[in-house]
Amino acid sequence: MVEQLSEREHDVLVRVAQLMSTDEIAADLHLSVNTVKTHLKSINRKLCATRRGEAVRRARQLHLL
Repeated sequence: MVEQLSEREHDVLVRVAQLMSTDEIAADLHLSVNTVKTHLKSINRKLCATRRGEAVRRARQLHLL
């Protein structure tokens, strides 16, 4: 069982899956880079991942993407 992602975390994860950089995600979602990094840390924690690619793979396995 995985802790539910917030709507904003899901938005960030979708863009990570599209191979967008942190700067690109921040610009696209009108967030600061630090906020995006905070969301990424939370996503990794909730999906038990250590890297972006691992988080995307895990999200796909769990049908979150």
